[in-house]
Amino acid sequence: MSANLYDQDFYAWANEQAGLLRAGKLTQADIEHIAEEIESMGKTEKRELVNRLTVLLAHLLKWQHQPARRGASWEVTIGTQRRAITRHLADNPSLKSKLPEAFADAYIDARGEAYVETGLPKATFPATCPWSFEQMMADDFWPEV
Repeated sequence: MSANLYDQDFYAWANEQAGLLRAGKLTQADIEHIAEEIESMGKTEKRELVNRLTVLLAHLLKWQHQPARRGASWEVTIGTQRRAITRHLADNPSLKSKLPEAFADAYIDARGEAYVETGLPKATFPATCPWSFEQMMADDFWPEV
């Protein structure tokens, strides 16, 4: 029944599985789907890191290459993303080992977003990130042209 419930009503399935696990009824639990969902949760946490890095990097690129358009909105977004990334890494310390990969993936996306959003030639934005993770995360870092 659990496998059918998994496909038909995920919320009900999740509650049922939580009850079985709490009751110690492991033989009745849908172990395969539980394992899949746990793996999926881990991937979600990594995607969250990449997404937040992308937003931060795109705004830093726009900040650097469109000084006339700088404003409070970009400044707030940059600060918000820095704090969110810091909290996310504190909540998921093992993601620090994935930072180089996440940072590289995020920069590719951020470069594309900056290109589209600014209308500047794509070559304006370096092919690889010009900043280190530590530099980008520093509260006093505001890139100039």
